[in-house]
Amino acid sequence: MKIAIPLEKEKMCSHFGHCRNFAIIETDEKGDIVARNDFPSPPHEPGLLPKWLIEREVNLVIVGGIGARAQGLLVEKGIDVIIGAQEDTPENLVKSYIDGKLSSGNNFCNH
Repeated sequence: MKIAIPLEKEKMCSHFGHCRNFAIIETDEKGDIVARNDFPSPPHEPGLLPKWLIEREVNLVIVGGIGARAQGLLVEKGIDVIIGAQEDTPENLVKSYIDGKLSSGNNFCNH
């Protein structure tokens, strides 16, 4: 599984579409983290991020806030979305997800 998390410095950026970088964390079939790669975000253009994430074989995005259109585009592409995560390191967020302690909550985006 590959999980993308928008970054601001070393923690999750609270808004999906306005981050500087993405951490893409790969887990094995047991749920152990086997790799982390950080990428600069592509330009903020409508519809670009879902395509960019598909090219990197992402299955899941963990975010604090995300616009409804972006969320819909991700789901259309088969990418699951966890919304309302609290700012933390990508590794901690992935571990919480794997342990079943992270689920969608309030969307911190108002558009």
